[in-house]
Amino acid sequence: MAFDKHCQIFTQAEIESLRKGGAILRDCLKFVSAMVSPGITTMMLDQAAEAFIRSKGGKPAFLGYFGFTGTLCTSVNEEVVHGIPRKDKVLKAGDIISLDGGVIYDDLYTDACVTVGVGQIAPDVREFLTYTSDTLENVIQEIVRAGAQVGDISSFIEKALKKNGYSAVRTLTGHGLGTTLHQFPDVPNVGKAGTGPLLPVGTMIAIEPIATMRSPEVYTADDGWTVITKDGCMSCHFEHSVLLTESGPEIIA
Repeated sequence: MAFDKHCQIFTQAEIESLRKGGAILRDCLKFVSAMVSPGITTMMLDQAAEAFIRSKGGKPAFLGYFGFTGTLCTSVNEEVVHGIPRKDKVLKAGDIISLDGGVIYDDLYTDACVTVGVGQIAPDVREFLTYTSDTLENVIQEIVRAGAQVGDISSFIEKALKKNGYSAVRTLTGHGLGTTLHQFPDVPNVGKAGTGPLLPVGTMIAIEPIATMRSPEVYTADDGWTVITKDGCMSCHFEHSVLLTESGPEIIA
């Protein structure tokens, strides 16, 4: 591997490892998402995720990271990110939950997140989830390519969310990843097009719209991890690890 102006550049062999790790993570999130139902606990989801990742030859990237106790970040409703899995956190119909996970495979990291509804959810909340997920897919398709600047991504996400009355959380960002979980560059969800680092061929970034239905203001709970909306509004989080290739963006996880 090499670095181009601080962005990690992967060899073809490393890219194959990233693809394998990314496939494990994608399949894990699909598996756990299908388990989401009223009455299940966030700890049960977390335990299932850990068992799945290990059964496929991967390692949970979040477990033990700066002391984090889960394989997944399980953030419910007004919890924005970094929710800690708990035995007493029982999901109920109408909730939404963000399932944020990472996998280490061949010493390389992948990172992804999806937010899903628990049973029947309110129509406006369903629209919120769909719109934010679509924003992630659209920015990858329309903006992400080698030679783009980070600000191009940030601006697209911010404007798209604002257009539908939602807010991007300024203090939480996407990031580069590879031999570590978080590395250069930061990829904010707010910004100005034509600014920020240039993205070279062969690097990978985690792009992750983190949105709220109203105010973007957040605070960190007493557990030191869970970030929560100040006004108690719903929040959602969608994320892909994206490799920049000569032919365009490739979703790794």
